Amino acid sequence: MVVPSWVLNYISNTLKLKGMETLVSNNQINQLKREIEFLKVEIDTLTAELALTKKDYQIQNTEKQKRAEELIIANKELAFQNTEKHNRAEELFIANKELEFQNDEKHNRAEELFIANKELAFQNAEKHNRAEELFEANKQLDLKYKEIRNLDEELQVANNDLLKNEADLRNYIKGLEEMIFMTSHHVRQPITHILGVSNILNLTTEYSQEELKQIVSYIKKSALALDDFTKQLTECMSRVGK
Repeated sequence: MVVPSWVLNYISNTLKLKGMETLVSNNQINQLKREIEFLKVEIDTLTAELALTKKDYQIQNTEKQKRAEELIIANKELAFQNTEKHNRAEELFIANKELEFQNDEKHNRAEELFIANKELAFQNAEKHNRAEELFEANKQLDLKYKEIRNLDEELQVANNDLLKNEADLRNYIKGLEEMIFMTSHHVRQPITHILGVSNILNLTTEYSQEELKQIVSYIKKSALALDDFTKQLTECMSRVGK
């Protein structure tokens, strides 16, 4: 990065105003240059952090849009399934009505057969056979009715399972989004700081004791941030896994 001309002009003018331009030692000039290099590195680091933040924001918006589209599709599928269940329930209701009507019809037929049996003594054998057929038909109807009740219970259980799976899926997606957010924000920032410090160390090996302490403090701060994020990520993973 090139030092802005206004910075150099400001330094030169300051020295001229004080009448000390020829009195500044080489060590003081080197110290001033080193401070300018530190400023350059800090500016570069801030620029890199802003670029990473902008890129992360774009990635998150894309991910959120994908998640929203997936949720819309899932909601449409759930709505279709609910419609199918409603239609099945209506079909079962109509089937029950038809069975009740058939039972009434059979009951009327039984009464007619009973009267006919009383009137036609010579058809006793035939009436007996007809009664057995009706009895068997009633048994079949009872079996069908039980099958319909069992099917209704199975549909209810399936619906409860579907609702539970939907809730679990939402919690899982929410946990993943939280992990992605934590990773993109809490990991990249300390890594960027460490890279910035490494750039400082590559500039020169002639650092004062105070400068080295400041560099070490930068590294320690970034390491502590990474350690704290590791604990948060472990807690988040344990919540998502439940």
